[in-house]
Amino acid sequence: MDVGLIVIDRDFSVKVWNNFMINHSGLGPQQVIGKPFFQLFPDVPEDWFRRKVDSVRMLKNRAFTTWEQRPYLLPFKNYRPITGAAQHMYQNITFIPLSGVTGEVEHVGVVITDVTDIAVSRQDLELANGELERLSRTDRLTMLFNRGHWEERLHEEFRRLRRTKRPGSLIMFDIDHFKQVNDTHGHPAGDEVIRQTAARLRDSLRTTDIAGRYGGEEFAVILVDTPAEGGSIFAERLRAQVEAQTVRHGQTEIRYTISLGIAEMNPGFEEPKHWLEAADHALYDAKHGGRNRVCIHNS
Repeated sequence: MDVGLIVIDRDFSVKVWNNFMINHSGLGPQQVIGKPFFQLFPDVPEDWFRRKVDSVRMLKNRAFTTWEQRPYLLPFKNYRPITGAAQHMYQNITFIPLSGVTGEVEHVGVVITDVTDIAVSRQDLELANGELERLSRTDRLTMLFNRGHWEERLHEEFRRLRRTKRPGSLIMFDIDHFKQVNDTHGHPAGDEVIRQTAARLRDSLRTTDIAGRYGGEEFAVILVDTPAEGGSIFAERLRAQVEAQTVRHGQTEIRYTISLGIAEMNPGFEEPKHWLEAADHALYDAKHGGRNRVCIHNS
């Protein structure tokens, strides 16, 4: 029988211990039979195990525990080559009432089924789906949110701020004279400038902030629970970091700057696009004010 079988009595002493259990535990019958289960396996959560067994005795019905609820009952090593990455055998557990001649449940059988292949396959699938979901919302060049996902988050944050009346700032910024960078040094160098700009942005973000590549050399950031003054400090720090860095691509060294526009959330904004347009207008002012600067929208 390719499952583990343990039978325990009312005192939780082991009465049956099959070959599966011998092979995977390394304990022979002479070491186990008649011994208290919890003395043999002190790491088993006693309160949980007793509740399971007692309910089976009382109700005279089977009970089940899957690997998703508890990965394993006993920490057997996994020896399957295909699922060798799993350290332990994943187990489904079935508790079976065993009635005596009087009809009373004198013993309970515990069946251990090795479901490592199923568990690992499920986990691999979930990891793959999670990675696909992450890639679907990520811009591959910058590793920031892509425009589509960032705009979804913009709508969510807009609704939240209108409901809670909390402050929030939206920053739009882009790379100054980016076309000149591409024309002078080539598009691969331009891509490296975009990557390094995104890296400085990621270094500056809090975990709650929402940043994305809006398009080309343009970026967008929502600073959660931050008024325009706080947004200005964030933007000025980012501007100075970009201005101070040198991007190296091959033998080429590139210095460049960014311009930033900030708009604080305003009750007068009826739609998310109005908030976005206000930040864009502030960016326009920064560009036409000489570039390499931060401007705040006057609402």
